[in-house]
Amino acid sequence: MSEDKAGRAAIGRLLNHYQIISQIGAGGMGEVYLAEDTRLNRKVAIKLLPEGFAADARRLRRFEREAKAVSALNHPNILTVHEFGADGDAHFLATEFVEGETLREKIGGGELSLIDALKIAEQTAFALCAAHDAGIVHRDIKPENIMIRLDGIVKVLDFRFKNEQSCRRREKVFRRVNRRGRNQSRQSRRTGGKFRAAAGLFPFRQRIITRRSQRQKPDRAAD
Repeated sequence: MSEDKAGRAAIGRLLNHYQIISQIGAGGMGEVYLAEDTRLNRKVAIKLLPEGFAADARRLRRFEREAKAVSALNHPNILTVHEFGADGDAHFLATEFVEGETLREKIGGGELSLIDALKIAEQTAFALCAAHDAGIVHRDIKPENIMIRLDGIVKVLDFRFKNEQSCRRREKVFRRVNRRGRNQSRQSRRTGGKFRAAAGLFPFRQRIITRRSQRQKPDRAAD
């Protein structure tokens, strides 16, 4: 069955207590539908996972574990995950429905001013920082995964995760970087000023400002 036919076949289907209304998107991780939560009488977005993905028990467990991690993020700029569920052989992710447009669509419409761009960038950064603080990296941030609500609120969507092998490689890289950082720090203490040059001025700015103000005080008193 083609994706188009599969999408039409899903319309009207009841997944647990979610009634599929219409298809609103599609991607490598499955089709996305607008649905009605019949228990709470609200609109939600349902992402149906592809059959091949759902048939792989290991990938499915990892996706469920990662979906739970994202659902624990409570941030106004991150899409809220309501449920990771199954109905028969169909596995799905239920999230809040965002009424608006993607950043890609907004850019394509030629409506993005500098002020709007800064507001979007700021809210996106807030979302990513909150995720990073929880140990979650997005890995697929792009205009298609940034939704802008009608009231201007930004929602970051579709967090992607590394597989276990990639995570092990990343941990090895981090350990290597940490070792190099410690070695460079020891060397910088012996050589006197290289660490500040390598790290940049910002970590030392407060002390530099303080020293400058202390040097300037006698001059102002003399005047």
